[in-house]
Amino acid sequence: MKLEKYRHPFIFYGVAVFVPWALWFTLGAISHSHLWDNRGWVIFGSLLGIIGLCTPLIAAMVFILPDREMRKELLSACTNFKSIHWGWYAFVFLFPFAVILLAQAISLLFGHSAEQFNFAPKFSFSAGIFPAWFLMAIAPIIEEFGWHTYGIHCVRRRFSLFTTCLIFGVIWGMWHMPLSTVKDYYQSVVMEAGIIYSINFLVSLIPYLIIDNWCYYKTGRNMFLQVSQHLVFGFSMEIFRTHPDSKVIHTILLIIFSAVIVVRERKFFFDKAFE
Repeated sequence: MKLEKYRHPFIFYGVAVFVPWALWFTLGAISHSHLWDNRGWVIFGSLLGIIGLCTPLIAAMVFILPDREMRKELLSACTNFKSIHWGWYAFVFLFPFAVILLAQAISLLFGHSAEQFNFAPKFSFSAGIFPAWFLMAIAPIIEEFGWHTYGIHCVRRRFSLFTTCLIFGVIWGMWHMPLSTVKDYYQSVVMEAGIIYSINFLVSLIPYLIIDNWCYYKTGRNMFLQVSQHLVFGFSMEIFRTHPDSKVIHTILLIIFSAVIVVRERKFFFDKAFE
């Protein structure tokens, strides 16, 4: 893989962040106005939300598709399963549930209810005309085929993997922020629960990305596992009646686990050379 091909980080992130910001802040204003009572405006606002979600993917494909070598890399990332150990599949599909269940178990020591282990009757958020389950299913696909086909590589081209995770974590957090202004969207629901939980969401992105990119590069940048990990992490946070405090504990557990990975694999994370 030739990282020098991924040489337009400012253009990519400028488009991938600021276009969704414009769309999502507009959507947020509409969702808190009398216009939201009109079905037509709800449809229009929902489309703004989806277009914003798709922007990083569109930007990535504009750079990738005209280039033969980049197209080949994308195809390889989608079809290469030969060298992946079965343990990575177990990790991707089981680890997210193990962490949230452990976080809930620890929360019992602080007086929280065991009812958290019951399945939630519905998702905690809504998304305009789109069912929450639909957004949960498509968002990982759309996001990962934007961020992890071009976005990560154009940062990794100049920095170590650890620094790349930190930089992208800040950018990804910024990218999500306008969604907190959209009525009943996930980030808005989190913000309404309390400022500490909004901060927790942003902080959690850093250890998540360390774990996420560790898996991504160790599995030869396999997009199936990348999308699956994003999907399973998101689903694990919605399937139970998890108390917001347990999600704070969840973040602490991710920080501990990601720190262990970084310490054990120092060369992998801090060597600027790309494998």
